[in-house]
Amino acid sequence: MSTEEPPLTGKPEGTPHEHGGAASAPVAALAVTRLTVTRFRSYAQARLTLDRRPVALTGPNGAGKTNLLEAVSFLAPGRGLRRAKLGDVERLQAPGETWETPGWAVAAEVQTPLGAVEIGTGRDPAGAPGSERRVVHIDGRPAKSQMALAQYVSCVWLTPQMDRLFVEGAAGRRRFLDRLVFGFHPEHAGHLSRFEQAMRDRIRLLREGGDPSWLTVLEDQMATNGIAVAAARRDVTARLAAACRRGVGPFPAPGLALTGTLDGWLADRPAVEAEDTLRRALAEARRIDAHAGTTTVGPHRSDLAVTYLAKGMPADLGSTGEQKALLIAIVLANARLMAAEGGAPPLLLLDEVAAHLDAERRTALFQEVLATGSQAWMTGTDAATFAELGAAASHVRVVPDETGGGVVVGAG
Repeated sequence: MSTEEPPLTGKPEGTPHEHGGAASAPVAALAVTRLTVTRFRSYAQARLTLDRRPVALTGPNGAGKTNLLEAVSFLAPGRGLRRAKLGDVERLQAPGETWETPGWAVAAEVQTPLGAVEIGTGRDPAGAPGSERRVVHIDGRPAKSQMALAQYVSCVWLTPQMDRLFVEGAAGRRRFLDRLVFGFHPEHAGHLSRFEQAMRDRIRLLREGGDPSWLTVLEDQMATNGIAVAAARRDVTARLAAACRRGVGPFPAPGLALTGTLDGWLADRPAVEAEDTLRRALAEARRIDAHAGTTTVGPHRSDLAVTYLAKGMPADLGSTGEQKALLIAIVLANARLMAAEGGAPPLLLLDEVAAHLDAERRTALFQEVLATGSQAWMTGTDAATFAELGAAASHVRVVPDETGGGVVVGAG
């Protein structure tokens, strides 16, 4: 497949006013209206032009639907919805394909409450083979780091791999919570990144028996940023817990709480005092942390505890269906809360979610997406799954390329 031009431009069908009841739905304040991917996963190059409506991507398994969701996820800080290494995202050259420089790229026009913004990101083409350096451009200007994206785009996703979120380790639940926090506290991404970098530097210095005065500097950075991370999580968890208790249609109401040493400190003392407590704890734990090769106190030790309120049951003891329903309820309550507070609900990337819901919950999902004005990107193999959305959504068909050299995107 030639990489000179996108194979096809997918365009949304109809207008929201053609769908009963959709005309009164809020217009998405945060929406991707143009997406271009280059050498990304299965795509040599493709472009999708949209409006602010939700997006229903349908097509056979392996056509590249989830790859488009992953491309959108790179418009926000982080490693994307698959948490892949940057080198693994790049498309493998097919027979007959050539390109002058390595690297992949995602470019988008994003509508935000502050106006349209052009975002470009990808693996640094000037980096060494296997380089994991990601570059970001905003309105044509290079950003200092990918954390600048948090000022423009908030993105939350649900994938089949997250069905075990409540039964696996706490790291996945922290990442999920942090995605929700970004929408309320854009600076959270920077605090989290600086804490993690200082934590890595401190452990390396402990292993090497480094200068104690430099350890003090790093621990000060960890305390300042670590308490900021914990405080932002605490704030959003409390507000979201209240929204979840009110329920979202037929989805079960989840209870939310944070568990962890720092969370306990913030419950009974001012943030400034909690910072001092963390500084002392880090200094006192140097010998233990050096021996263990890890940091034993900090926000990276917190966990998000979720319960099924009606049953008084921890989420991890529920059935697979109950756990999925609880997870969807949290995401929808988050979008509702952001809309109610006058903000822009995050982009919702819902991979194969609707197909596994019964008719009542699927309808409730669609209605909630429209009511909150969220631009949800939803995937499924069967277009009939999204039929009831009608012209309230952009319907895009994704099909394998007949030559086997990639995929094409077309209006469905």
